Amino acid sequence: MLSEQSAATVRATLPAVGGALGEITERFYAGMFEARPELLRDLFNRGNQAAGTQREALAGSIAAFATHLLAHPDTRPDAMLGRIAHKHASLGIAPDQYAIVHEHLFAAIVEVLGEAVTPEVAAAWEEVYWLMANALIAIEKRLYEEQGGPGWREWEVVERVTETADVVSFRLRPADGGPVRDFHPGQYVSVRVALDDGARQIRQYSLSGAPGPDERQFSVKRVHDDAGTPEGEVSGHLYARVRAGDVLELSEAYGDLVLATEPAAPLLLASAGIGVTPMTAMLAHLADHGYAAPVTVVHGDRSPADHALRGDHETYAAKLPDAAVHLFYERDAPAGASTGYVDLTGVPVASGTRAYLCGPLPFMRTVREQLIGKGVAPADIHYEVFGPDLWLAKQD
Repeated sequence: MLSEQSAATVRATLPAVGGALGEITERFYAGMFEARPELLRDLFNRGNQAAGTQREALAGSIAAFATHLLAHPDTRPDAMLGRIAHKHASLGIAPDQYAIVHEHLFAAIVEVLGEAVTPEVAAAWEEVYWLMANALIAIEKRLYEEQGGPGWREWEVVERVTETADVVSFRLRPADGGPVRDFHPGQYVSVRVALDDGARQIRQYSLSGAPGPDERQFSVKRVHDDAGTPEGEVSGHLYARVRAGDVLELSEAYGDLVLATEPAAPLLLASAGIGVTPMTAMLAHLADHGYAAPVTVVHGDRSPADHALRGDHETYAAKLPDAAVHLFYERDAPAGASTGYVDLTGVPVASGTRAYLCGPLPFMRTVREQLIGKGVAPADIHYEVFGPDLWLAKQD
């Protein structure tokens, strides 16, 4: 992996580089978008850029990769790389775009750190960068081969379903009438829309229905402009404007939060808010296949009225021979549900449980800690993050 000479240099400079990564990535994005404005217009999420979350995720992933190379020189952090590669593949990232990132990232490093970036330091961090980039390129190449190559396909909306005041589901079929490639429960698709200013923005949405022979279903939560969070450009467009008969551009399905049912084991599916979407697809798949092992369903939401796909959530669980449902609502909790945030203290967790989590980061951290406290192996806890993956960036 990392050469001995570069490892020594990276180890010596990691505190300085890591401490400046926030400023480095801020200048990197500013410089790259100034030189290549089409990348911000048609590829990068403008909302995440405005909020700064994409910069934080990039900084966290680079620091985590370098730290892993130093601590485990003979291995790669494949879980992190795989998650990033799936997201890149859903966007159609091409190998030559890594050279663009390299150019502007290293210009920002020199700008921020100045004379501290000696030729030796630059060479060491270039080695880190290309080890990470080439690993991602290789994984993305494999993903493209599995999915028939990168690209976009037009899908016609055949039904729009109002789930809650802020959530709608879309059922779609290929506009060309061709066959539909299968997907794994828990995966997502990228959706590309043309906005009023000419931008073609892309967002990922989990598939919220079971794999079917000729359809896709995804659900969208309208993101409001509140608490300093910018209003969702694409979610707002889809919620306000898209109806049955409209055509959308979708990628193939990607994502590494994939439900594993072999060998059979107790499962725990925990979600909060719109994180229910991949869990609903997983439950539909389990119900369709008569999964016999115990399944524990946990969901938290503001209220029953805010619980998107609630009917599907409960109906699919009821079809399983051995399922338990635990619902938590901040207000208006009905009989059988709990009031407050999700708390696994009173939830039985069987030995050997495999857990799948999706929801806000604080929710997933809390649930993960409680599961580990109940004896669930960390390797058996899987998660999905909507938006930039700040999980690693915020680990202690």
